[in-house]
Amino acid sequence: MGGYESLAWIKDKNGKEYVCPIAVLNGDTSDRFELSEEEQRQCMDINLLIGTERW
Repeated sequence: MGGYESLAWIKDKNGKEYVCPIAVLNGDTSDRFELSEEEQRQCMDINLLIGTERW
């Protein structure tokens, strides 16, 4: 599986948003408010991609 359906969107307790491959999260796509440091390294910080303003 690949593409959009293989990604999870996570918003942490500080309001930062990440997009993560589901495999990095070990298939856990439940509501999450924290990522481990290892997960953060393997995910993309969305704010770096699109800036801090919402669209």
